[in-house]
Amino acid sequence: MNPTSGTILGATDAQRADAPEVGGDDGFDALAHREFTAAELVRLNALRAELLEGEATVRVWLARRNEIMHDAAQIAGAASARGERSSRVSDLPYRAVAAEFAAALRVSDRTVQRDLGEASRLIEDFPATHAALAAASISGAHVHAILHAGQHLPDGCTRAAYEAEVLPIAERESPSRTRHLARVVAERVHHRTFAERHASAATGRAVRVIDLEDGMSELIATLPSIFAHGVLDRLTQMARSVQGVNRSGPRRAADAGAPGSKVPVGAGGGAGFGRGVGGRVGSGANSGVDSAVDNAFDSGSGSGSGGDSGVGPGVDADAPDARSIDELRADMFADLLLAGSPVGHEGLTGLGAIHARVQVTVPVLTLMGRADAPATLAGVGPMDAGMARELAGASSGWDRVLTDPISGSVLAVDRYTPSMQLKRTLQVRDQHCRFPGCRQSVDRSDIDHTVDYALGGTTREGNLAHLCRRHHTLKHATAWSVVQMPGGVLAWTSPTGQSYPDVPTSSVMFKPVEDWNDAFARGAVASDDPPPF
Repeated sequence: MNPTSGTILGATDAQRADAPEVGGDDGFDALAHREFTAAELVRLNALRAELLEGEATVRVWLARRNEIMHDAAQIAGAASARGERSSRVSDLPYRAVAAEFAAALRVSDRTVQRDLGEASRLIEDFPATHAALAAASISGAHVHAILHAGQHLPDGCTRAAYEAEVLPIAERESPSRTRHLARVVAERVHHRTFAERHASAATGRAVRVIDLEDGMSELIATLPSIFAHGVLDRLTQMARSVQGVNRSGPRRAADAGAPGSKVPVGAGGGAGFGRGVGGRVGSGANSGVDSAVDNAFDSGSGSGSGGDSGVGPGVDADAPDARSIDELRADMFADLLLAGSPVGHEGLTGLGAIHARVQVTVPVLTLMGRADAPATLAGVGPMDAGMARELAGASSGWDRVLTDPISGSVLAVDRYTPSMQLKRTLQVRDQHCRFPGCRQSVDRSDIDHTVDYALGGTTREGNLAHLCRRHHTLKHATAWSVVQMPGGVLAWTSPTGQSYPDVPTSSVMFKPVEDWNDAFARGAVASDDPPPF
């Protein structure tokens, strides 16, 4: 719902005269938003102003709290330097100071000792971030995101370059978006290549079990991010497929595997548990693999040996399956590892044929092997350049992204299938829902016409953006409105007339490489192979 210029819909002359000027001089018409009365808009704007004032006070105090903790840590450090050199004794002054503060605050002294260390790291290693917090331009959550992403940066010069890039992002984005983009910036400024650090970190991959109470355990796998998120995506697709079957209505007893209303524990290869249904033989065989990710997850064939379902003893086969998405993922995870296929479940399609999906963006110099700048796993962060090249090489098709050499904004995405070109361009540009602060992925968002198609809006990049269902509804059913600016920037206007710009994540991801020409010069060698366009 957009305000009509020069008109106050449904308002009397008296209401027009008393209309509050909540939007300043930008032509915002408060009474054009009919879901709120004039008095409600005045009150809402006052509450917003009070909230911002209070939040600024909290941020300033949080900065001062960090200074207090840092000063206390320095006192403890001075006392420690005068004592013995053993690690046990040198830690005692820090414990004493932490206990002093903890007793007064009625919190754990371990918590205070952790705060002492984090405050010192913030003020000494990231002074610009601390200054931004003291100026109330960022929040404590932004600080944690910046420190977490920059904790591996080796020296003051690198950290200063990192802060110079990441703070403008934090000042306009939510902490969750800042956390993702900060990782991209940190990898870009680090003097040691991502490939070197990833190779070292990959030696720590492992699988381990932690036993819990009540007969439960945690099975933890430490894997490269591309595989971990691919596994989770495949399990999620399978779980939602099973949920689709379960919502289609009660099954006949014959569909559950045996006559009668009760079904015994099924063999199912030994994998099924929870409330699985269907006695089919599952297969994990891979056909029509679309990328190397699918090969990694779906290569090999497995089949369950047994026709019984995974329905537990005494479970009514016609009863609805009340398992949550997390329970379904866990059950099918066990099915896949123990039997090689989801033998204890059935879905809308063959569950074994569901492949993992990931979206990877690779700089062209990296793709050509002339640089090792890390690729980006959508929604996660940097990933190994070598693995990205393998994925691109094994994929049946991939997108070429043309970006602006100055701003880094996406100009176009081309591929041999023109009917999908615009959709792919938007996916690369947006990465997630484009409402400020939202990180819902594009595959779970709608492509919305900024100016409604029914009102003359065109189907082109400059009038389309991804919105999750929640914010799509908000745009059309409330007083929130949006205008799309050049470069894919969305300018949102709230019911009180405040403006909130949303800048595409891709403009940060695709920031131009400074030594582009140098990289080509270093890699200029005779080759019979054409560029991978």
